[in-house]
Amino acid sequence: MAKQKKKPDRKTIRKTRVLAITSGKGGVGKSNFALNFALSLVEQNKKVLIFDVDLGFANIDVLLGRTPQETIATMIEKDLAAQDIIEEGPNGLLFISGGNGFNDLFRMDDLKLEKFFKELSTLQGKVDYIILDTGAGLSYENLRFILAADDVILVTTPEPTSITDAYSVVKMVHGKDPNVHMKLVINQSTSLREGQQTADNFKQVAEQFLGKEIGTLGFIPSDARIPEAVKKQTPLLLAYPDSPSAAAIRKVAGEFLQLPVPYKLGLKGFIMKILFK
Repeated sequence: MAKQKKKPDRKTIRKTRVLAITSGKGGVGKSNFALNFALSLVEQNKKVLIFDVDLGFANIDVLLGRTPQETIATMIEKDLAAQDIIEEGPNGLLFISGGNGFNDLFRMDDLKLEKFFKELSTLQGKVDYIILDTGAGLSYENLRFILAADDVILVTTPEPTSITDAYSVVKMVHGKDPNVHMKLVINQSTSLREGQQTADNFKQVAEQFLGKEIGTLGFIPSDARIPEAVKKQTPLLLAYPDSPSAAAIRKVAGEFLQLPVPYKLGLKGFIMKILFK
């Protein structure tokens, strides 16, 4: 009698979660945070793929000091599979580059767009997290990625213009879908007190005028090691692992991993929302 194949234990099946990291304006250290946050999750034994969807201004590969063989742009041009454009970075971190100058993803015809995201769906279960490094601001593309993700991390600094632009993102996203889960990270704070005060003020305004609660994941201090790591084209966690900012990013990652997961759209849910919402 033939033996029946044992069904895989549900606890061992990896569930891929999609996380968008965004900001209201450029220059707040969003991409640098996204990269080092991803590496922090890798340190926690998570399989992570960072997907640079800052269309037209992709720079994760620059921060890594890598020249990708293939990108989203060449995937579409050459009709490649998703696996063909995945690059392996330090410590097993995976990444996909958008390709500089490529900004026409959502302007493709429907068949090409559907094929692209169908290819992306093959990554389901192969990684724990797909981190989307979105562009800054309120572009059409950014909103689609944010609204489709399982979770959103909004990066801002204590600078008034950064706070104002970050609030504009919250207001727009909340107007489209009040159920989007957003968490705040205050970057480049001069002190813990400044970071905490900035977060408290931001959350108070969002709750008062939008009725939206936004949790805070943590505060990243201003640190001279950050621009030094950028110049070296080496992630901060690898170039200066004992720096205050590296410790703060690890703490943020730890806080993120402790968050409850009340629902689970996952990669397939993300793609359905991207294509049909």
